[in-house]
Amino acid sequence: MSCLLQISDPHFGTEQPDVLRALERLCGALAPGLVVLSGDITQRATVAQFAAARAFADRLGPPVLAIPGNHDIPLYQLAARLFTPYARYRQAFGDDLEPVFESPEWLVVTVNTTRWYRHEDGAVSAAQVERVAQRLATALPSQVRVVVTHQPVMVTRTQDLGNRLHGRERAVARWSAAGADLILGGHIHLPFVRPLHDAFAGCARTAWAVQAGTATSSRVRAGHPNSVNVVRTDMAEIADGRRACRVERWDYMARDKAFGCAEVFGLSLASEVARP
Repeated sequence: MSCLLQISDPHFGTEQPDVLRALERLCGALAPGLVVLSGDITQRATVAQFAAARAFADRLGPPVLAIPGNHDIPLYQLAARLFTPYARYRQAFGDDLEPVFESPEWLVVTVNTTRWYRHEDGAVSAAQVERVAQRLATALPSQVRVVVTHQPVMVTRTQDLGNRLHGRERAVARWSAAGADLILGGHIHLPFVRPLHDAFAGCARTAWAVQAGTATSSRVRAGHPNSVNVVRTDMAEIADGRRACRVERWDYMARDKAFGCAEVFGLSLASEVARP
């Protein structure tokens, strides 16, 4: 059984050393096939913060698939924000702002939802929606199909409604039709797993929103501790051709200075992909 480790919103510059070390130990114990770093890697997009984040990613060991968050674009240095918004990110994590990972068990397609002209909000364009859908359409039956955004496609609190991804209705409908099983997000520092097929009228097949909390930052919200998500493929355990996966939320426990599994979600996945 393969697993994927989702680390979101570490906000280097506000990271907590004990939590950082505990997360490194957790990654070593889990030995995931992939680490997904779903944005807000730094707090203020400084060279030093990106260097610290890159060093952390290198210490983890497994391949790291990263996308920028709104905090990864310089905020106060207006010339850099306007003309070279991703220069520091690219120096640390490479030129590809929307990388893809594929293995026999996973297809992970990322989307850069940040915009230099938006402070916090994210958006997905029609071209991005179509690019992701076309890639999902090539998935193998054995693969769990994952889309990664920074800003969430859905939220659970009224006060977070303004944080939802612009263009989400079209994106969720198109991606689910093309075969998406999970949409991973961050940004709001609140972890949850919710069915997209119940929340979006255009989502005609089973698909799930999987949100991560802040992995290592002191900027925790709503009483939630630092946390990460672990996604496991459960296909081999399901009979009769049904598909499934499991999402585990791992919370940081300050008393033990370690991450522990706090909640487990067994998710049924669509058995067939409805091709557009």
